[in-house]
Amino acid sequence: MKLYKLSSILIISITCLTLLFSFNKEKKEKLNYPSYKGLVMCGYQGWFRAPGDGGHQGWGHFGRGNKFGPDQITIDMWPDMREYKKQYSTKFKNEDGSKAKVFSSLDASTVDLHFKWMKEYGIDGVFMQRFYQNTNHKEKRKEITQILSNAFDAANKYDRAIAVMYDLSGLKKEESCYETLVADWKSLIGEFHFNKGKNKKNYLHHNGKPLVSIWGVGFVDRKYSIQSSEIERFINFLKNDPKYGGFSVMLGVPTKFRSLEGDCLPDPALHDVIKKVDIVQPWFVGRFKMKHLQNDVYKEQVSKDIAWCKQMGVDYVPTIYPGFSWYNLQNVKGDRGYGINASLNAIPRLKGEFLNKQIDITINKGSEMLYVAMFDEIDEGTAIMKVTNKPPVNGVFADYEGLPSDHYLKIIGQASRKIKQATSIR
Repeated sequence: MKLYKLSSILIISITCLTLLFSFNKEKKEKLNYPSYKGLVMCGYQGWFRAPGDGGHQGWGHFGRGNKFGPDQITIDMWPDMREYKKQYSTKFKNEDGSKAKVFSSLDASTVDLHFKWMKEYGIDGVFMQRFYQNTNHKEKRKEITQILSNAFDAANKYDRAIAVMYDLSGLKKEESCYETLVADWKSLIGEFHFNKGKNKKNYLHHNGKPLVSIWGVGFVDRKYSIQSSEIERFINFLKNDPKYGGFSVMLGVPTKFRSLEGDCLPDPALHDVIKKVDIVQPWFVGRFKMKHLQNDVYKEQVSKDIAWCKQMGVDYVPTIYPGFSWYNLQNVKGDRGYGINASLNAIPRLKGEFLNKQIDITINKGSEMLYVAMFDEIDEGTAIMKVTNKPPVNGVFADYEGLPSDHYLKIIGQASRKIKQATSIR
């Protein structure tokens, strides 16, 4: 009898332990971001470098040819440097005669600060840009992978969403991206395990799977084609490979992806590729100004995009942006590019009115998620991070029109709350 009772107690204990283990395992694997729907995500370039930051690029994306002075400026906005732990002196002078300083994206403290702002202002997270041209270069790959590592640490620290975005910039004419990106992807999975383990919790998921983005497919001004890039083959790998696959895919496409005209290649193969992905992200930067938001052009674009995507069985995320300016970048390059005016504030921010109107229109028309270009893009004046209204005096720079430096962080935080409320009602 005693033996029977002991056996019963043992069985009950084992059952309880099994249930407890299963509960703890389920709790550990709980995702903070199981879907893109209801979120506002930003693009994060992370490409700014300074001499002495441990990298090899010198003045990366601040100036031209590893130099950064009044004759080599490639940024149109100057960061508000009051909160950065590591700062780098420049040849530029502030109003009081002191040396103007900048940050480096390679510093962990820089990335940590940016994710801290995301947490403080209610911004859901970022897609970390990973450029094709850097993935097959030993030193550059090492640096961008270190930045990604810092970003994962910060995302976990502040519980922000994070995802990888491959940008095909740098892919040459008739060149395939497949072998290079597959090799890079396998290494990333091995290095970060964001499809499992500690980096899974805050990794952005969609349709029940972790999400990866590919940007730059179908653009008419790109040297590569849909066929030569073998992008469809890479998408199949990401979705179906038994060891490294199992991912949802977001595809960055031109504004005119539906009609295959304008900024889009007139190639029906783009629609075949779109049918294989989970989310379509049309690129709107530079394509729309305030006048287009005030008439029916922008509204019709978004409405027809959403209807088309529903018909194709894919989700839709429009790109929104606060304004545009690449005066210094284009003057140094000596061209105007894309037909966009190279004057300062070519597409004015209008103290946030331009961005707020995009947010309201896209949400009202049925968008369930938004992509913001960009968190840190001061080269082309689309940044939402803190920018100073008192830039150096020996250069030409745009600013936030006298508004607080966190004005656009607040707007995007408000957009996140708006879209969560709208999607919950729907």
